[in-house]
Amino acid sequence: MNMTAQNQPDENPMIEFGRITKVYGTGHAAVTALRGIDFSVRKGEFVAVMGPSGSGKSTCMNILGCLDSPTSGEYLFEGFNIADLTREQRALLRRHYIGFVFQGYNLLNKTSALENVELPMYYRGTPAGERRSLALQALNAVGLTGWERHTQGELSGGEQQRVAIARAIVTNPKVLLADEPTGNLDTAMGHEIMDLLTSLNNERGITIVMVTHEQEMARYTKRTIHFRDGLVDNVEHNGGFK
Repeated sequence: MNMTAQNQPDENPMIEFGRITKVYGTGHAAVTALRGIDFSVRKGEFVAVMGPSGSGKSTCMNILGCLDSPTSGEYLFEGFNIADLTREQRALLRRHYIGFVFQGYNLLNKTSALENVELPMYYRGTPAGERRSLALQALNAVGLTGWERHTQGELSGGEQQRVAIARAIVTNPKVLLADEPTGNLDTAMGHEIMDLLTSLNNERGITIVMVTHEQEMARYTKRTIHFRDGLVDNVEHNGGFK
């Protein structure tokens, strides 16, 4: 992916949702989480997704990450229709093209920061020496040089989230999906994590889609897509201001 240092988003969409619906259950127990949503995300964009509980934003993120499939509609990733992929191909897409950051960090207990960051490459079959080198580079990129041997219990919440971000970017993904990445952090640490995500977007050109309930954090992004009742309610252009 060719991005400039200042990261001007590509005009071609990386992600396209066309009339996406998602229904859980059947009959009287059926719950419609998404009611036919349309939106796109261009390469190099930093986009926030907001909405009240039950608005469909988490379901949207699960579909974006190929962790769930829509009931109907079309999801294109770099022009490829996800519905045409097998389960194994969707797993490869997640492994090679998508990085995930969660509110709860999801680090392995009693395992060093370095080993946590190495984990995605282990599943890709990357040789041990290369795994270690790339993990060290990723930890350095998030400001954790010198913290490689620390375990989860020896790290603050912000440091744990930095390890989680290093783990997400170590495979050089094309898109980073962040689900409430500042939700467990105080305000000051939340701003530090948002500064880091903004830097990754600007300097590496990583496309980022972030779910958040905090307007203050959404202002770091270029656009906010507001969900309500399973639909896109409106789109707000932020300009990336803090």
